[in-house]
Amino acid sequence: MTSFKQRSTEKELMDDLECSGEELNQTLRELKTINRWLGGNHVTTLGIQRLINQKPQERYQIVDIGCGGGDMLRVISDWAEKQGHPIDLLGVDANPNTIELAKTRLSDKPSIVLSTQNVFDEDFQKEKASIISCTLFTHHFTDEELVTLLRAFQEKVSLGIVINDLHRHPLAFHSIRLLTRIFSKSNMVKNDAPLSVLRSFSREDWKRILGKAGIQNYSLRWFWAFRWQLLIYV
Repeated sequence: MTSFKQRSTEKELMDDLECSGEELNQTLRELKTINRWLGGNHVTTLGIQRLINQKPQERYQIVDIGCGGGDMLRVISDWAEKQGHPIDLLGVDANPNTIELAKTRLSDKPSIVLSTQNVFDEDFQKEKASIISCTLFTHHFTDEELVTLLRAFQEKVSLGIVINDLHRHPLAFHSIRLLTRIFSKSNMVKNDAPLSVLRSFSREDWKRILGKAGIQNYSLRWFWAFRWQLLIYV
């Protein structure tokens, strides 16, 4: 029987930084569709707006961590243009194959910079930013790894951090497992989508992780469909 009491530690297929080719491409296409239909994208842009409202600046440097195929980068870029926010946008992912796909997909957005980086490396800390955004990224890490990451992110930003990730819930798990079994053509999506729910967070999980990281200035809000918006202020 599937347990929802604590976060799963089972690795997803996408965690393999060597994954590439048509399977990866198909997976990223389907994830884009899932995020669009389940309404998760606005959780990130709304969070960025809230941070901007706290400390307005002339220009904002936004780093999207775990950018994948660049879908959220496009969403942020289009949103910022519509809102009139001047931004410099950087997408970071540890998988070079994913970054190459993002470069192709974002070829019409030459101002977006893409970089293959490991966020645990010291070099990642050298360049500062206004805001770090993470969409469906943090559930890939253990509690201990997240404590390290959140502390590092705090040192890197001047405004704050926007985290958009899943709520671990039986309905979310069984729904996405059924939908991907019926509609998905990607074995990676069929495996990883329900597993990502099991690796994701309850409210108590986030409170525990933030407490261990020594983070007190934050807000945590729930959005449909089964998304957490975590804003960390600096």
